[in-house]
Amino acid sequence: MDNISLGKIDKLIIHYIGNKNSGDGVRFAEELTDFSKVEEHLSNLLVSNFKAEELYHFYFDPNLNLNPIYQFASSLFRNEQSYIEESKNVGRYLYDKSTHPNIKGGELFVVYIKDCQLNDEIVDCIVLFKSENKDTILKINSTNKGFDLTDISGLNINRLDKGCLIFNTEKEEGFIVSIIDNTNKGSEAQYWKDDFLSVRPKKDDFHQTNQFLGIAKQFVTTKLSDDFDDISKTDKIDFLNRSVDYFKKHETFNKSEFEEEVFGDTNVIESFRKFDNSYREDNELDLKDNFQISSQAVKKQSRVFKSVLKLDQNFHVYIHGNKNLIEKGVENDGRKYYKIYFEEEK
Repeated sequence: MDNISLGKIDKLIIHYIGNKNSGDGVRFAEELTDFSKVEEHLSNLLVSNFKAEELYHFYFDPNLNLNPIYQFASSLFRNEQSYIEESKNVGRYLYDKSTHPNIKGGELFVVYIKDCQLNDEIVDCIVLFKSENKDTILKINSTNKGFDLTDISGLNINRLDKGCLIFNTEKEEGFIVSIIDNTNKGSEAQYWKDDFLSVRPKKDDFHQTNQFLGIAKQFVTTKLSDDFDDISKTDKIDFLNRSVDYFKKHETFNKSEFEEEVFGDTNVIESFRKFDNSYREDNELDLKDNFQISSQAVKKQSRVFKSVLKLDQNFHVYIHGNKNLIEKGVENDGRKYYKIYFEEEK
């Protein structure tokens, strides 16, 4: 896992960016924002929201240098005197990409942080984040005879809507970028990550682990039944459990070893290899057959590996271990059953 520690905030400017399709327009600030009274809250907001799990690089087809945010960041790192004007350029580009009807207007924060630690390297960092959703709080005011209440709408000091960290390192590969998007999960969500930032995962151990576990899951859940008619749901759950267990028990990944420990049968292994090659080609994935396993990626993927056997609307059976302790059968009257063997009831 990458070690990230943010340094001291050096500069901040805020612009309002509306929805272009609605004709909301923009409002650009002409001077830097004074953050001296809220610096601690602002720092805590950034530290608590960004995690050093999956990292990204800027990219653009056919040439990285055509990525506008990559160019704006390069200019900001190179010449801090252009900070205000380049921050406006970032805002203009964000406005051009804010065309989906579900995209809300909000304030764009452009923050410059000095002396951040990224693993063993000390680098500067640019933070871009947009505040789309406001929280309402009740402010208590003292009066001559007691107290009254007024409501105030503002930025949540604990949660970011959308944001990214851009570290001034690995420039030739597209800088190192960390992103967050807590608001949209539909098609409009892509505008921040894909349309505005144009990033793709950094090809590190997290990416390798995350992608390979995803391939294994896709094979078991979508392809296995097509090639083998006698594969049961308990067989599939067993393969999924074996896949996760392999990554939990090993520090390094070896594809041949994984295939033998998880699938065993030569026909299943051959089916998996064909699916793996096809999946990598279709999704333009460049994965290694040997790499260090990322425990953070395993933890993330484990959440979506289902080990639940659903029986009508009456029972959900959680299967975590030996499938040989489960026996499936059919009664004379046609009713189906599972027989489960165990040694101790807990």
